[in-house]
Amino acid sequence: MEHRSRSGQIIQVRQGDITLETCDAIVNAANSQLSHGGGVAGAIVRRGGPAIQEESDAWVGKSGAVPTGHVAVTGPGRLSCRFVIHSVGPVWRGGERNEDKCLRSAVWNSLLKAHRMELASIAFPAISSGIFGFPKNRCAAVFIKTIFDFCEEFPESPVREIRLTNIDQPTVGAFEAELGKAG
Repeated sequence: MEHRSRSGQIIQVRQGDITLETCDAIVNAANSQLSHGGGVAGAIVRRGGPAIQEESDAWVGKSGAVPTGHVAVTGPGRLSCRFVIHSVGPVWRGGERNEDKCLRSAVWNSLLKAHRMELASIAFPAISSGIFGFPKNRCAAVFIKTIFDFCEEFPESPVREIRLTNIDQPTVGAFEAELGKAG
């Protein structure tokens, strides 16, 4: 599914393996210590190789833990992208601890980092909706609103293609439904 924003930026919902995306940056659904053991993070390191974890460890060693809603950037190892943007989303705790706001920050800061790095394309997984437990429909709503807000605020951004790439149909379906409402 694809939508073009008023400023011409393309937003796509795709079913597939994010580690196979060929784009400027893929986003990793990371934890604050950038310990990439399971979920999307584990898959990224398995396909991209140990260099991603080594760079992540060095980043945390130098800068400390990545706060929820913030990002860190490493090289891609053997992946087909140019960079991995490690975005720390919130753990779902029932929705009463600013989880929506924290997820919005994780998405926004990933887009802003790509913008500042002058990247043209970025692929996201559904940050926080896996092992962090964020409800998929709510996650999709936060993502789509944040992306539309970004496109509106930065219509001339070098970021021209935003992909929402997930491997499982329930997540893809939630994102398609939300993008369909917005478009």
